[in-house]
Amino acid sequence: MSFDDDAVRVRPGWLLQEMAHAGRENLDTGHVARYDAKENAAGDAEVALLESLGLGRGATVVDLGAGMGQFAIRVSGACGRVVAVDVSPVMLRTLEANAAAAGSGNVEIVHAGFLTYEHSGPPADFVYSRYALHHLPDFWKAVALTRIRQMLRPGGMLRLWDVVYNFAPYEAVERIEAWCATGGTGITDGWSRAELEEHVRDEGSTFTWLLEPMIRESGFEILQSTYSDDGIFAKYVVRRN
Repeated sequence: MSFDDDAVRVRPGWLLQEMAHAGRENLDTGHVARYDAKENAAGDAEVALLESLGLGRGATVVDLGAGMGQFAIRVSGACGRVVAVDVSPVMLRTLEANAAAAGSGNVEIVHAGFLTYEHSGPPADFVYSRYALHHLPDFWKAVALTRIRQMLRPGGMLRLWDVVYNFAPYEAVERIEAWCATGGTGITDGWSRAELEEHVRDEGSTFTWLLEPMIRESGFEILQSTYSDDGIFAKYVVRRN
């Protein structure tokens, strides 16, 4: 269940350095300590969804951008193998402690990202990713989606949940300002306005009408798409063709 924080692999010079795009807050010990209190992964509902899609005791699940393991630990009781992948050593250390405390011995922890994780063993039945893909610029999102398809068995499922803008460009100022206005002034109770502004300014969230063609071009069929009323969040269930 341990991970090698110092693992070094030879990678091409043109490959995106995911650590540099991990999000400042996800490498900050103070922020990581507050993260689970600010974000509810809705683990029970998400596991129930995957079970309705065929998740069973023998299944392999890869959680890309696993954070501190809210979902990975919860799903570990419903399947055979969970691979929890993240680029943040800070989050992975907490995940390791959380998994040990929960007795989740079937959670494997890997220090890697969308572009560097190398799947081993039987193909995954499910890949799960929540609030992580947005860290990549659009070109690399498509590369990541293609890599996800390669690690899934034929007919395997991807559950994707992220900040994805479901509005037209001319609406952007009004929609983004309205979202940022929901943020508070502090950092302890939910997300602050400054943190939401930082997300929009510095991270790679894209439009639904750009992401969805990427998903299809990467070899997936979108079975379900759900958008928040404010046009900020999207959830997908997609199947490998």
